[in-house]
Amino acid sequence: MYKSLNSPQNLRLIAWLKEQRNDQNLTMRELAQRLEVSHSFIGKVEQGERRLDVVEFLQYCEALNISPCDGIKVATKL
Repeated sequence: MYKSLNSPQNLRLIAWLKEQRNDQNLTMRELAQRLEVSHSFIGKVEQGERRLDVVEFLQYCEALNISPCDGIKVATKL
């Protein structure tokens, strides 16, 4: 079993979140402002240095106006 930070599922989820941000032409700073966190928080998430808990994941998706269900499907390849 993988540690959740380096699991294939988490890596797919992180890549998807970063792709969604980039597709919206948002910088890490702009997303950080929406989430009311530091831009280093976004950087650590996107670089795989920090894991999102469920509530953070939902807030992240809300800030990007994307469906958390889509992210879970990508992560688990459903």
